[in-house]
Amino acid sequence: QVQLVESGGGLVQTGGSLRLSCAASVRTFSSFTMGWFRQAPGKERKFVATISYGGGATDYLDSVKGRFTISRDNAKNMVYLQMNSLKPEDTAVYYCAAATMGYATSSEYDYDYWGQGTQVTVSS
Repeated sequence: QVQLVESGGGLVQTGGSLRLSCAASVRTFSSFTMGWFRQAPGKERKFVATISYGGGATDYLDSVKGRFTISRDNAKNMVYLQMNSLKPEDTAVYYCAAATMGYATSSEYDYDYWGQGTQVTVSS
């Protein structure tokens, strides 16, 4: 069983930055694909970023490219999402997810484990 715990969310002004963290409790963390998704009020959950098991491949939602960066530290069982130049439309609950396949994927159906989410609110 994999447990994922997100942290780092909060309230920030437009143009500000936040760094989300996700701690994974699994010995084989380095074999998992990791991803970040978000869900705004009244909307479906949407892919934000993904990173392959070794960190060599990443992919992003078009609207966050150049502003968000996903990274991982396999020695610490951690994955991060650095979010810069935040906009009000980035407001959502952000979820960390893990997939056993290993390669980067944007499909939520590929992910086997999910965290509880952390709220990010960007004020205008």
